[in-house]
Amino acid sequence: MTKLDAVRALGCRPRDRLHARGLAGPRRYDAIIDVAGNRSLRDLRRALTPRGRLVITGGETNAAWLGGADRQLRAQMLSPFTGRRLGTFIASECADGLRDLTALIDAGALRPVVDRVYPLTETAAAVRHLLDGRVTGKLALTLPAE
Repeated sequence: MTKLDAVRALGCRPRDRLHARGLAGPRRYDAIIDVAGNRSLRDLRRALTPRGRLVITGGETNAAWLGGADRQLRAQMLSPFTGRRLGTFIASECADGLRDLTALIDAGALRPVVDRVYPLTETAAAVRHLLDGRVTGKLALTLPAE
């Protein structure tokens, strides 16, 4: 199953217009949400309308600086000097939110997409699989029974 198939299986109707037409085309967008991290900040800015909004939700896949967060920081530093709003979205966890999430999963109202489950002793293999870039959903580690 491809990543796009997994998103469709969840009931979403994704539109990847940037990939289908390329960023170099004449079309400009009011908003771009970059979840893949494989487009340059320059290309994303060029694809925006003059008052457009860019939201970067993840780090770069091949970033040499700051563990992938450098593109996010550059976007925030550049934003005040352009008519475009360039920013990021970084999720934060809180205990109440995680309890609510667990309740939704337990009730069957939410189904997490888990690509593969590894025992804790195979953490290195899980990380290698993640770095291959072919993970659809999340990876999980199981703790040994006591």
